[in-house]
Amino acid sequence: MAITQSPTDKILVERAQCGNRQAFDLLVLRYQYKIVNIISRLINDPDEALDVAQETFIKAYLALPGFKGQSSFYTWLYRIAVNTAKNYLTAQNRRLPRGDIDIEIAEQQIYSTKLHNYATPEREVLAMEIASTIKKALNNLPKNLRTAIILRELDGMSYEEIAEVMSSPIGTVRSRIFRAREAIDRQLRPLLES
Repeated sequence: MAITQSPTDKILVERAQCGNRQAFDLLVLRYQYKIVNIISRLINDPDEALDVAQETFIKAYLALPGFKGQSSFYTWLYRIAVNTAKNYLTAQNRRLPRGDIDIEIAEQQIYSTKLHNYATPEREVLAMEIASTIKKALNNLPKNLRTAIILRELDGMSYEEIAEVMSSPIGTVRSRIFRAREAIDRQLRPLLES
């Protein structure tokens, strides 16, 4: 199934494929923050994450002539970023870090609930405990579940885009996200019931 891409991306990709470096520079500017963000979640060192992001864009530039538009440019670039980060970690003989989600992200999710309407010290402590529990639950997930839930819940990608990024069938992606949500819910339930 082909995923539609933004008309601007399509034009920029076509121009970049014809050798227009400025068009590719605009694509880099458009997506550099998102790419660095996802790589930073996989690689805990900010300097290394920037290096891997740079390598991602170099790989994308070199592979651009082969990009056929069967997926959106963003999904294609995302897949390159995730694979480049995985390859980097493998080359370093390291596993994905345990702390790949910033506590601020978890707190943002918590403060989107009604808890912030009652900013008592007890509620603030509870919010911090919830954020910590979510972070621990995410860290304890297997890599494939953690990646799927991050792409869905934190990056807002569609199931189709996640399937392309992870090179998995949509059913597998749905199952991974469901299992990840269940695992996180199991960790949160005792905290929320007390």
